[in-house]
Amino acid sequence: MLASIINSDKAVNANIAIVRAFIALREMAMHYKELAQKIAEMEKTYNKQFSNVYEVLQALMEEKQQRDNFKDRERIGFKQQVAE
Repeated sequence: MLASIINSDKAVNANIAIVRAFIALREMAMHYKELAQKIAEMEKTYNKQFSNVYEVLQALMEEKQQRDNFKDRERIGFKQQVAE
């Protein structure tokens, strides 16, 4: 692109460097896609194997949240006043 406007060796070399950079970026993007696909496949496999563990952890977290909510509830009924 630059070499088509400026006829010099420097412009040609810059144009070649730019094209090589874009080729390298495209190759990295392809490897990234492949890696992302492999990770997704592994997650599916291991999620099936550990689904019971995830269910138990989720149940424990929900139970703790319910206990915390119970402790923080607004109290009703007789309230004793503290004398100072």
